[in-house]
Amino acid sequence: MMIAWINFFSLIFVSLIFMVLYVRSVSPAAQEKIIGPGAYRRCYHLRVAASVAELLVVACFAIYCFFPLPTPLPDRFPWPWWFSVVVAGIIGVPALALMLIGLRDAGEEALRPKKEQALFKGIYRRLRHPQAAGEVWLFPVIAILLHSPFLALFSLVFFPIFLVLCYAEEQDLLLRHGETYAEYCRNTGAFWPRRHR
Repeated sequence: MMIAWINFFSLIFVSLIFMVLYVRSVSPAAQEKIIGPGAYRRCYHLRVAASVAELLVVACFAIYCFFPLPTPLPDRFPWPWWFSVVVAGIIGVPALALMLIGLRDAGEEALRPKKEQALFKGIYRRLRHPQAAGEVWLFPVIAILLHSPFLALFSLVFFPIFLVLCYAEEQDLLLRHGETYAEYCRNTGAFWPRRHR
C-alpha cells in the first residue's frame, strides 16, 4: 500500500515538474532578456530535462499497474485486454503520426530552440501545435494499453497541461517574431486546421 501512495505522489510531482520544465524550455526569448544569448542553450537543457520527466510519468503509469491505489474504480477495464489494444491503436496511431510529422517538420527546433527559427514549414502551415496535438493523446493511449481506468482518468490532466505549454510557447514566439507570428496565429488553427473563406 505504501508503494502505491509513493508512486501516486511521484506521478503528480513528475507531471508538475514536466510542465514547469517544458514551460521554461519554450521561453528562450524571454530568458534572453535576462541572461543573454545563453538562454537558447539553457532552454535546450530544460527541454531534455522535461523529456526525462515525461518518461518518468510513463514509468509511474507502469508501476501503478503493479501497485494500484485503493479506489472505487476497478483495477482493470471490464472488457478483455485485446479490446483496449484496439482502442489504443485507433487513437494512438493517428496521434503518434501527427506528433512525428510535427517533429519532422520542426527539425532541430523540436528539441533545440533557435533564435532564427523557420516558421510555417510543412504541417505548420496548417496547424500551430501538431506535436502537442498528437503527443497529448499518447497519455490516454498508454493508460488504455495498461488497461487501467484510474490511469485513463488521470491522463486527462495532461490536456490542460498541454494547453499551458502551448500558450507559453506562443507568448515567446510572439516575443521573437512579433506581428508575423500574430498574423500566423490569426490564420492558422492551434490544434485543428482552420477553414479559410
